[in-house]
Amino acid sequence: MKEFITPPDHIHFLAKKLFADCGEIIDGSIAYLEKGGGGPASLHTHEHNHLFIVVSGQARVELDGEVRIVDANESFLVNGHIPHSVWNNTDGTTVMIGISVKAK
Repeated sequence: MKEFITPPDHIHFLAKKLFADCGEIIDGSIAYLEKGGGGPASLHTHEHNHLFIVVSGQARVELDGEVRIVDANESFLVNGHIPHSVWNNTDGTTVMIGISVKAK
């Protein structure tokens, strides 16, 4: 389990930091993206950033001219001013936590 550590004074406990200070959190949600699921259908922008944390499966973040793949136990911060959308990149269900963060 790449990049996981056992913190001091913990037993049978593995942890991996997914993000540090990335701004003030506005809200958060959990999403279940089924095969072929995601969105929005057209790239969009907004004032806040998105922090996507993939719990299981794999997400494909489409940015203006770029694609980033986010695996389970990984995160990716999307600048809300860059046109973007997010999609399931597997044949199964991808579980993802999305956190909206005020841009710094």
